[in-house]
Amino acid sequence: MTGFRLLLALLLLVGCATTAPPSAEQGGLDALARDYVQLVLEIGERDEGYVDAYYGPPEWREAARANPRSLDDLHIGAAVLLAASHLLELEVEDGSLEARRLAFLQSQLVAASTRLRMLRGERLSFAEEAQGLYGVAPDLKPLADYDPVLARIERLVPGAGPLPDRVEAFQTRFVIPADRLDAVMRAAIDECRRRTIAHIPLPPGERFTLEFVTGRSWSGYNWYQGDYASLIQINTDLPARLSRAVDLGCHEGYPGHHAYNALLERELARGRGWVEYRVYPLYSPQSFIAEGSANYGIELAFPGAERLEFETRVLYPLAGLPSRDAAEYLALQEALEDLAGARFTIARDYLEGRLTREQAVALTQRYQLVSRERAEQSVAFTDQYRAYVINYGLGRDMVARHIEAAGADPAARWARMARILSEPTLPGDLAGAR
Repeated sequence: MTGFRLLLALLLLVGCATTAPPSAEQGGLDALARDYVQLVLEIGERDEGYVDAYYGPPEWREAARANPRSLDDLHIGAAVLLAASHLLELEVEDGSLEARRLAFLQSQLVAASTRLRMLRGERLSFAEEAQGLYGVAPDLKPLADYDPVLARIERLVPGAGPLPDRVEAFQTRFVIPADRLDAVMRAAIDECRRRTIAHIPLPPGERFTLEFVTGRSWSGYNWYQGDYASLIQINTDLPARLSRAVDLGCHEGYPGHHAYNALLERELARGRGWVEYRVYPLYSPQSFIAEGSANYGIELAFPGAERLEFETRVLYPLAGLPSRDAAEYLALQEALEDLAGARFTIARDYLEGRLTREQAVALTQRYQLVSRERAEQSVAFTDQYRAYVINYGLGRDMVARHIEAAGADPAARWARMARILSEPTLPGDLAGAR
């Protein structure tokens, strides 16, 4: 008996009474994928919000709802599937798409096992959580490293009073009136879509529904429905500023989450019959790719001065806002992006107990330059999603480096984005030159 088969046998013995044995060894990757989907669906019955999207056979979800395993049994089940996956490594050719498929499944199973450890009460450090769930080890800077950025923004927004108050007052001038928000958002999403499909053909009939909601810890969310359709929700708890129109249009729509999920459905779920892409567990390396590509997609779709030109020509008039300070407003947004990493440092120290909630809110005000209300929303997001916050900044940076390594040619950059969005892509793949 090989080492892998011995490990599998031991795991099966541990959980034989309560854990359904994997069929991967008999059925190969397709069977492993089916068992993985069932595992994810059952975890979703124990962890609200874990399953971000599912458009596979309805009877699989009904089975998960009817008889979900306990957290302990699910943890054993994840270990059994991971062991079974190693038995398949000799059956795939190195560097092939099948090998990348197997690597994707293995990484997703590691993430599932990590999430189950957390659900069972194990306390992980921020770094352990990020590595286990998203497959990355974030290198976080001390907050003092962001003080020079604050000094630079001081010069952009001069005046008396605390800097967060000045920045908030300046940005309030660019709030989209509530009765114009729908028109502005739709115009932004339409332009994001136009720019994306000029480079990446999307499935015929792809579409989205737009809703405005309240009572959420996030500012926008894409709920993928399958059949190339998404529900895009925009949170209006806090006034929406004009800069958020393009940001959310690209991030939640094109070439962000909607385009990503539609391409995975067309190329992998339907095109290759890979059922693992019909389920999307939120706490997984897939989210690192999703959030990183969605954030970088903003500047890919609107390079250089093109964003300012579009906003002043289309969005400002739709919003009924004067555009005389549009360039200064955009310059402030770009400077604020250099403070993004401070959010992750605050989240780590808060989640590991070195900051109280009040201290986390105060530091968020200072290093994100936001009002108390926005700082409280940011900390509420950390309460709910924990280390997930790293996917936005670190994910964006890794996607940017990978795509920009293709050179300055826009076509080459879009081609790399298309491969990220439509192939089994993991964080480690972004270091390569595919």
